[in-house]
Amino acid sequence: MSGIPCSVNEITPIPAAMPQIVWRAGLDLNPLDVSDPSQAAWLENLVWPEQTERLHRLRAAMKVAVATKPRVAKGSLLGDELATLCGEAPKDATLVVFHTAVLAYVASRADRQAFAVRVMSLCQFWIANETPLVFPDIARRTDTTGRPGDFLLSVNGSPVAWTDPHGGSIEWIGQGSPQAGE
Repeated sequence: MSGIPCSVNEITPIPAAMPQIVWRAGLDLNPLDVSDPSQAAWLENLVWPEQTERLHRLRAAMKVAVATKPRVAKGSLLGDELATLCGEAPKDATLVVFHTAVLAYVASRADRQAFAVRVMSLCQFWIANETPLVFPDIARRTDTTGRPGDFLLSVNGSPVAWTDPHGGSIEWIGQGSPQAGE
């Protein structure tokens, strides 16, 4: 495999090169240890049976995770753990907070809004890839609607693209590029 197959529309900004990543960390209520065969098997079971390419990519990603042991802290995005984790980033780095398919599990709209305000104070770039129901105020600012089941990608609270939840497509709707440093 040479990458993730993803269809894009003609206005999607494709970067000429990968960004330099100097630090990364994750936050999860229940971090998995993919070096544990039972936890890896559980994660594999979440991939739909007919999606063999996704399963191959997951297995390849788990091999990388076992080899590199990424930092994943236990905690809630609604608690103090997110701010603590962001505080660990190098001061000269462009801090980007990215999440996908997580805020739908936060039932309270007020808690989701409080998270949005808080995360914007913690980083230079907040990238959310969520169902449009998570932030309806962001979704109302689009001139288009995605296909049923699509997620809405936003940067710093502005809608920029409709996406397939599993990375199969991106339909750019925003102006410009969300690249850091511009």
